[in-house]
Formats: sequence, C-alpha cells, structure tokens
Amino acid sequence: MTIMAGMGSPTGTGVGPLLRGWRERRQLSQLQLALRADSSARHLSFVENGRSRPSRELVLRLAEQLDVPVRERNTLLLAAGYAPQYPETPLDDPTMDALRGGVERLLAAHDPYPALVLDGGFRVLAANRSLGLLLDGVAPRLLEPPLNAVRITLHPDGLAPRIVNLRQWRRHLLERMERRMELVPAEPLQRLYEEVRSYPEPADGPAHGPAGGPAGSATDGHADGPATDPAEDGFPFALPMRIRHRGQVLSFLSTVTTFNTPLDVTVSELAMETFLPADAETARFLQTAVGTEPQP
Repeated sequence: MTIMAGMGSPTGTGVGPLLRGWRERRQLSQLQLALRADSSARHLSFVENGRSRPSRELVLRLAEQLDVPVRERNTLLLAAGYAPQYPETPLDDPTMDALRGGVERLLAAHDPYPALVLDGGFRVLAANRSLGLLLDGVAPRLLEPPLNAVRITLHPDGLAPRIVNLRQWRRHLLERMERRMELVPAEPLQRLYEEVRSYPEPADGPAHGPAGGPAGSATDGHADGPATDPAEDGFPFALPMRIRHRGQVLSFLSTVTTFNTPLDVTVSELAMETFLPADAETARFLQTAVGTEPQP
C-alpha cells in the first residue's frame, strides 16, 4: 500500500458577489442568512452590493452557515482582503503522519475488499492491495501517476469494457462530478469532466439524461449511487458496480467517507471510497483471491 502525494476556485469581482452566489445556491433569502449568521439583512445587502466590507469574523460565519467548502472559504477571505484561514498541507508533509497512518490502517482493514483514497480531483492518493485485482487489463499508461479514478473507470482502455452496467455507472460518475463542480468549479475538474464525457458511450443507450442534462442525484457520504433504477441490476436498495473479472461477474456497492470538521484544505477534500461485496459469490472470490479466510 502506497501513499501517492498529489484544485482552483471560482472567480468574482469581490466578496459580495461571491457571497450572493453561495446564498442563492443554498436558496436562502438575505433575511434568513442574516439571522443565522447573527447579522442584519440590511448589512448583508450592503455587503453583497459592495457598499460595506464585512469583517473577517462575519465572512467566516456566513461561510459556515452557507456550508461553503474549506477551499472556497479561503477564496471568500481573500476577496474580502483578508489572509486565508485554512492551510493546504501536502499529504506527505511530516505533520500529516498521524492522518496518513490512520488512513493506511483503514485501507488495510478493508482488505480483502477494494478501497482507495481520492482527492478533490478524483486522483488516487492511496489504495489497498485488493484494488489491484480490479485493475487487470487496464492500459499501463492509465496506471502511471497521478492515477485518476474516473479516467481509469470510464476510459475505453480502462475498466469500462469490463463493467457490465457501464451505462448506469457512467451516469453515476458524471453526476458525482457535476455535484463536485457545483461546489468547487475548478478548471482542472471541468477539463476532466469534458474528457470523460467524450469517451464512447455504452452501446446499450445514452449515459446521460435528456438533452445532456443530469439524470438524477444522490448524496455522497452514504451508500453511493445515482437516482437511477438499481432494480435494473437486481439490487432494489442501491446501484452496484458489476464488473467482469477472471471469468465471473463481481458486484460491489460503493460508499464514500470524508473527514468531519476539517481545518485544512487537503483534509477537507480527501474521500475514502470503499467497495463492499454485493453478494456472497463476490465476497468468497475476494477472500480467496487475496488469501484471506472467509469470515464467519
């Protein structure tokens, strides 16, 4: 298991337009937000219109009430003329030793089932040994650092030809990227999105909703999957990823875990994705392939 050390911010004319954009995105009125942030609608109106400069403390209170991602809270502070509040520490920095150790233990504990850690751009920062079983046949160039989980999954020379329900899984990944871009509209992520959308669509039908729009949504941090019809794959409770491997089809359910109350940009964008066997056959295969005795 190896840690592989590894995005941007929206632009605006000032903190006022940025705050207004976040408020409108959260569908709050000026009065609602002002009450939550212990301010007044009049003062908030002046801030949004550029007639008043908010204090550093008010910017942070507003950002908290608007659930602004940590990276974008720094953007708000800079736009208001203040220094950033949250550092962005490289994952291989010595101060991250405890975090890396904890992540490594979690990954190892998930064996014999695949698990990996991603950053905000879906780059693979760490993985357990079981993930390697799924990468058989992936073109070597796609496995050169920095590995990108979305590219490896959807590329025609990656996992895509082996994913049985590629149409649904492709749609799920694109929607997940769209939700991420709504929070952090960074150019690298947008370029990656356009790239993977350009890959050939599955032969069984379009992989996106009408007119190219999203087909549904879901909330990360729980059982992961889009608002599609999982029953198409025989699982009424969540969409599995079904992948051909060594003469059989393995079925996985995906979960995504993030850190609570992060105080560092790097930590705020880390996500551990784990793949749980969706049936007994998959569990038995992985327990044998990774050399682990079946659990009672």
